[in-house]
Amino acid sequence: MLCNILPHGILQRMESSDEPNLRNNNADQFVTTHWSLVYAAGDHECEESNRALERLCRAYWPPLYAYVRRRVNSIHEAQDLTQAFFERLLEKKYLTDADPERGRFRSFLITAFKRFLSKEHDKATAKKRGGSQRTFSVDFESQERNWGILQDTMTAERIYDRQWAVTLLNRVMSRLQREMERSGKSQQFQLLKDFIGGVGMASYSDVASELGISESAARMATSRMRSRYRELLRDEISQTVIAEEDIDCEVQYLFKTFAE
Repeated sequence: MLCNILPHGILQRMESSDEPNLRNNNADQFVTTHWSLVYAAGDHECEESNRALERLCRAYWPPLYAYVRRRVNSIHEAQDLTQAFFERLLEKKYLTDADPERGRFRSFLITAFKRFLSKEHDKATAKKRGGSQRTFSVDFESQERNWGILQDTMTAERIYDRQWAVTLLNRVMSRLQREMERSGKSQQFQLLKDFIGGVGMASYSDVASELGISESAARMATSRMRSRYRELLRDEISQTVIAEEDIDCEVQYLFKTFAE
């Protein structure tokens, strides 16, 4: 059972870093990668493989970019390497080695990225400098605006895990937002979302007054949002681990990245 939804202060930073995505991206861009999607992306004979790879790229590029951003001095090189890696996933059949029995998808992806960087980054960056057309378009600028949040003393591996957690939590929050918007509760989400992770910027009484409900009703609505958030969080994580019993361990590990 989760005792807390979000570490204190993390929710506000998450929302400021991913707010453009919450407004502009469609639902498909927030679907968590299933292992079945990984297999599809690694299957050269599958007609859906290219679209599956693009979904992988759009879902998981921020943690990888954060990792390589810590490893190299050039911003442009970090951007080129991140995009080149996803472009090589199908070409080099990296995803054919993805096996859910070997561990978490989070671990597989960083292992594949490290292998790519050690063996192929020189060729990848040379190809980019030569003017190769980029297959995927991602918002590197949004990540750069939040680069200062990361501690200079953090290793690339710790930064990767921290950004993985932030990326996952952003997707969970965006799913909750879309659900409530479809239910006609957009205003309720906007006014109560801060209370999911702890104390909101306003008081319950002020929010209740703006919503035209009682304070107890506002607290009850927040409780339901918090409960649904827990469900969505577990659902997101369940799609990147082997078995249900691994979910709690992964939750604890990801939240631990904010305490280090």
